[in-house]
This record gives sequence, structure tokens and C-alpha cells, in this order.
Amino acid sequence: MRKPRRGFGAFELLVILAIIAILLALLLPAVQKVRQAAQRVQSQNNLKQLGLACHNYLDVNKAFPSGRDENGFSAAAHLLPYADQDNLFKSIDFKKPMTDKANADARKTSVKVYVSPDDPELRVGDYGPTNYLFCAGSKYPLEDNDGVFYQDSKVGITDVTDGTSNTLLTGETLKGGGESKTPTVQRQHVVLKKGALKKLDEDSGVKEFKDDKNVAGDRGGSWMDGGFLQGTFTGTRLINDPKPDVSCEGAGGLSGLRTLGQGTNVGMCDGSVRFLTKSISLDTLKALATRNGGEEVKDF
Repeated sequence: MRKPRRGFGAFELLVILAIIAILLALLLPAVQKVRQAAQRVQSQNNLKQLGLACHNYLDVNKAFPSGRDENGFSAAAHLLPYADQDNLFKSIDFKKPMTDKANADARKTSVKVYVSPDDPELRVGDYGPTNYLFCAGSKYPLEDNDGVFYQDSKVGITDVTDGTSNTLLTGETLKGGGESKTPTVQRQHVVLKKGALKKLDEDSGVKEFKDDKNVAGDRGGSWMDGGFLQGTFTGTRLINDPKPDVSCEGAGGLSGLRTLGQGTNVGMCDGSVRFLTKSISLDTLKALATRNGGEEVKDF
């Protein structure tokens, strides 16, 4: 006669479940760290591809693309053929304004290399977003700035006299979080009139943000748009600065690269990718933002 098989008792099941819970608690943080490391590597690869696209464009055109051209198009839009997006590039009418309805469908297209997997915010609005902005310089206005990608810029490699390894090309930042969410300086910024560019100082936008006035959440909302905080940034605030970014109707302003971690990735003019910690000084950041300032850049 066969003896009945003994099953697990209630106490034994509880012990097994407790062991499984402990193992999961130990395993999940490790899995999360691996996932985050993979995301950082992918973001760095995106920046390397953008750097390569910039240099391929430079080889053909003898200058980097404008940070924002006369019709409002970004450097990212002009780089499309060099980022395996030739068909998308051909669908854009660069002779019409970037905002023209003829460019609406192309503008809605999401381009994988322009989006960081490190940012959980998938879209900002109706258009294809970007996490990678091009550095205009260390001054507030996009016009006649001292970086590589400013209004109607045509900077050649010989114009980067500070050295290509010491000059910012691109910077990774968090996308905006939309205007309906609780404002945070990580996701939202202040919008002022274009005329405010002449009166900006380091405290600009602070009162407006505190009072929840003129707050927008569309940073990086369109890779096609070369406007300030859409396709371009300036080295005028610290990384994760507690003060808000400020855009003067897209013509320039104050910006600090935003991140969920301890720093952010940046692309340099020599095509390399560096990680800048949030402890980097504003003086060093401004020095990196200029192409020909002659500043001494210490280790960063």
C-alpha cells in the first residue's frame, strides 16, 4: 500500500515565500542598476552618433549646421541625412518656416537617436521630442553667441580655437513634463518676452516660477525646432540648478542641463562623450561652452 505523499505545511510555505521575497528584494536593485547602466551606455552611443553626424556634415559643408537657421530649423533637422534619416530629411521643406503645416507630419516623427532611454518622460506634446540640445555658448542670446550652434551660425573647425576636446557640442537634458503637472525645475521652465533678454540676470525667472506664472513644460518638445530649450542651450546655469531655466520666446535665455542622477552626458567637438557631474562649477561650464574664449579649463 502506497503511503500518501506529504505536501508542504502552512508554516513551510510561509518560510519559502519569505525566502523568495528576500531574494527578490536583493535581486531587484541589482537588476535596476544593470538596466540603468545599459540606458546610460545607449544614451552615450546616441551622443557619439550625433557627434559623428556633425563631423560628416562638417566634411561636406565645411561648417557645422546652424543651431537655429533663418526658418527656425534646428541642427538636428539638418543632420538627418547623416543619422540614417535621409527619407525624413527629404520630406521637410526647409524653404518654409519650421512651423508651416507642410512640415507638420515630419515634425511629428520620433527619431530614436534623438531620445534618451534615461528619461522616462516619453513625449512632451504632439511632436517628436529630443533630449539632446546643441550648445550655443555662454551668453544669453542665441544671436551672435560664442559657442558652436547659435542663430544662423556657420562655425568651422578652425573657429574652435579653444580645442575640440574642450568645447561642448551637445548636452543631454530631461524633456519637459507638460504644463499641467506640478512645476519642478527639472521639467518646467519660465517663458519671458524676447525683450527680457537684455535685462536677464542670474535671478531671472525665480519669482515667476515661485508664483507659478509664465511656466511652460515643453523643453525638448520638438527635435525640428532650433529655438532655445528646444534644440539649443547655453552654459548659463549649473547642472540641476535650483533656479529655473528661462526662455525668452525661444531667442535665448538661461539654461542648466537637467538630470535624474548625479550628472549628465555631454558630447564634445572632437566627437568624444564625457560625463559631467552636477558639482561642476559654473565657470568651468561656461568655459566649455565657448569655442574661442581662451579660458583655462581644468579637469572636468
